[in-house]
Amino acid sequence: MTAILMGTAAVGAVSVVSTLPAEAATVSAKVGPLLKEAQSLAQAGNYAAASAKLKEADAVKSTPDDATIINQLRQFIAIKSGDTSTAAGAKAKFANDYNARNYKAVIADEAALRKVGALDANAMQIIAQSYYLSHDASGCMRYIKSNFKSPGDATLELLMRCAYDAGDDETQRSALETLVAHSGKPEYWKNLLRLSERAKGLSDHNTLDVNRLRLMTGNITTKDEYILLAQLALQLGFAAEAQTVLQKGFDAKVLSDDRSKKLLDLAKSQAAQAAANEAKALADAKAQPQGDALVKVGEAMIGEGKAKDAIGVIQQGQKKPLKDQANAQIRLGQAYLAAGQKADAVKAFSAVKSPEKDAMIAHLWSLAARR
Repeated sequence: MTAILMGTAAVGAVSVVSTLPAEAATVSAKVGPLLKEAQSLAQAGNYAAASAKLKEADAVKSTPDDATIINQLRQFIAIKSGDTSTAAGAKAKFANDYNARNYKAVIADEAALRKVGALDANAMQIIAQSYYLSHDASGCMRYIKSNFKSPGDATLELLMRCAYDAGDDETQRSALETLVAHSGKPEYWKNLLRLSERAKGLSDHNTLDVNRLRLMTGNITTKDEYILLAQLALQLGFAAEAQTVLQKGFDAKVLSDDRSKKLLDLAKSQAAQAAANEAKALADAKAQPQGDALVKVGEAMIGEGKAKDAIGVIQQGQKKPLKDQANAQIRLGQAYLAAGQKADAVKAFSAVKSPEKDAMIAHLWSLAARR
């Protein structure tokens, strides 16, 4: 699967004072000499003595500029001395560790940031990335799940990448489903449908649905993809749908070869025959004791552009005993969606709870209906 690799975020957002402050012209007479001594000591690397002088200056400060310069010099000392007991020092070490690509140290820096109240969303994102960049995919997943209540797209993309590396399909699917729900980008749909297609035990009908969703979300672009969807539709008895799919391929200039033309001619022929026999097929389905045949007639009608009629036919089938209740419910949702009744479609899809593979397919349809 082609998963999205997060770019390396720069830690330029960490705001720290890394140079000595210029002494303001209005520094008071008592504070000025103490600040000069503190600066000299700091420049010499004697941070303990410099901090002591700052305490003296702090005790006699009398102007706002006194307080500003004292605070700036205190931050400078904290940064240069690596004093992580202060927010400025902790942020500076964090930034330096990340920019030096010392990702394990970045992860360890979290404790100091948290202790001084400097662990913000940006820092947590960088820490999560550091897990990934240090090749700890499992740690990355744990960190994101534990620390992000409502992760944004960048965090979800990172979670997806780490889940992919860890071979955790469940977490990967969850991240992709949330990304799809947030934005519906074709790229997210592409990855989600690829992952879903790998699920065990999918029927041909399930695979047809995955490819229907590919078409709906703009993820059928190649000759092979158009042909696969059309062949699946023909195989399961939905010739009108196959004809529509192939025509889209020709209109998009993706299909033009003789094989594709022959397949389109076959789909047209079968679709015309099905249309001529539709009344008889519907009557025969109504005469059967079970409702599955009615559901199939309704599904065929969706592909013929008769979604509103299909709703009633499928509902008639649901009033009878069914061999495949989940399929009937999915088809009802599909018909509602094709008819533009999105709320009803979501409700229908959400009612499918089992089997697991059908519930997954229904959930994918539900995500599409919410677009």
